[in-house]
Amino acid sequence: MTVQSRVQALKQRHASLEARIAEEDQRPRPDGETLAKLKIEKLRVKEEMERLQTPA
Repeated sequence: MTVQSRVQALKQRHASLEARIAEEDQRPRPDGETLAKLKIEKLRVKEEMERLQTPA
């Protein structure tokens, strides 16, 4: 897997997590634990994307 394809896969994962966070947040009684886990995962994905895109 090339760096570009990995970054693209991470972008898709990031967007998916963002959608799941929005969906959970719209529920009448959002699960705080689920939201926290999703947000942490989204942050990890973002950090990995930034790490891969930063020149060495």
